[in-house]
Amino acid sequence: MPDATLSLNDSLVDRALRRVTGLWRDMADRVGGRDDAEDVAAQMQACLAARGGEVSARARAAKLAAAYRGFSEAERVSFLRVLAGFDADPKAVERAIAEWTQAADGPAKAAAKVRLRRALESPRVRLLTQFTAIPDGMKLLVDLRADLLRAVETDPLLEALEADLKTLLTSWFDLGFLELRRIDWNSPAALLEKLIRYEAVHRIESWDDLKNRLDSDRRCYAFFHPRMPEEPLIFVEIALMKGLAGSVQALLDPKAEVMDPNQADTAIFYSINNCQRGLDGIAFGNFLIKRVVEVLGQEFRGLKQFATLSPVPGFCRWLNAREEAGDATLLTAEELTAIRNAAGVPPETSPGAALQLLLSRKEWPPALSKVLEPVLVRLCARFVAVESGRNPKRAADPVAHFHLSNGARVERINWRGDTSAKGMRESAGLMVNYLYDPEFIEDNHEAYAGEGKRAMASTVRKLVKA
Repeated sequence: MPDATLSLNDSLVDRALRRVTGLWRDMADRVGGRDDAEDVAAQMQACLAARGGEVSARARAAKLAAAYRGFSEAERVSFLRVLAGFDADPKAVERAIAEWTQAADGPAKAAAKVRLRRALESPRVRLLTQFTAIPDGMKLLVDLRADLLRAVETDPLLEALEADLKTLLTSWFDLGFLELRRIDWNSPAALLEKLIRYEAVHRIESWDDLKNRLDSDRRCYAFFHPRMPEEPLIFVEIALMKGLAGSVQALLDPKAEVMDPNQADTAIFYSINNCQRGLDGIAFGNFLIKRVVEVLGQEFRGLKQFATLSPVPGFCRWLNAREEAGDATLLTAEELTAIRNAAGVPPETSPGAALQLLLSRKEWPPALSKVLEPVLVRLCARFVAVESGRNPKRAADPVAHFHLSNGARVERINWRGDTSAKGMRESAGLMVNYLYDPEFIEDNHEAYAGEGKRAMASTVRKLVKA
């Protein structure tokens, strides 16, 4: 493997995609030829007519797929608008509703209801389903929904199509169809390259960086779908170690000594990445963590703790919003005095403005850092364990919501957990350990999902009560 930052140009993934696209075009050309003058709507109508048997149907679907892959962004939106137009026939729906309304008894009502359901079925759903029969058709549909999610923000006409496709993908990507696989250094190079591409939490800088993350005291697991065997849907990176991790820089230090994983007592989940934008809103993460906890527990009997080292991406944004709202509860009088004395902040500066002024600095001298640590740790605990968004039962921080809804508890707030530029900018360098205790996961999940109660360690509870 080369020891260099991976180039995204002419990658293995790109070449593989070109080969698949070529296969689609070859299939379409072999059966009936290509007619570039034929418009998209006519091609879609031909697919729905299903003339000529299954081979011809696949060829027509392949032809549409190849065309879509070659379209520009604007052309794809036009394609999606045409596809969205293949909706249920309103007159047929009205007739079916009238039949159901007029049906006199139970059996007649039941039969009329079946006819109503059929009338409500959109032809576009049958067309979408046809794509699954062609090579890499499932990946095409996932990518098509990714395009839809971008386009629907400015084009409400696509909302029904997006809802239809999400319903189909939710069914096709049910947990029962997914396969959990471990990814290691001996996995195919194309798959390893995708890990580098899809890692969004802690960027993988080079092949050496990736190799370090796949060493003997590390684990990486991903969910795969049988119709997308080379495409991870979501993956999690784990470090096997002693005790909780408090710094991601220390965790990912390539010079750190590799420990015997059989001596580890803690599994740290430090990065979870959704790989397919087109599967947004289809939950995998909670199942992935629980499955991996089970797998690791069977492999390493010495593991006593399963926890995360998680970012707090909205913390500084929340502080800024509270300052703009004039929140006088951010700092106590004693904290504000200590900060003013350590940083030389003018006495008339508001508590929120004082914090913003300090957070804008790239470096804090030791005296100021000592003053800021207990203040920011307390405020971070408040943000993840108390603050809510529009829904009072849901944590304001999306990462906190994810783990709390999965049954974890807020275990510890880590000062200088992520000192990268991104970590300092988004969370003032703070990170959170969420603990997954198999004995209490379900109870914690039910309490949070039902009443919005957030499980937290006693040390965190003291912070939010301070």
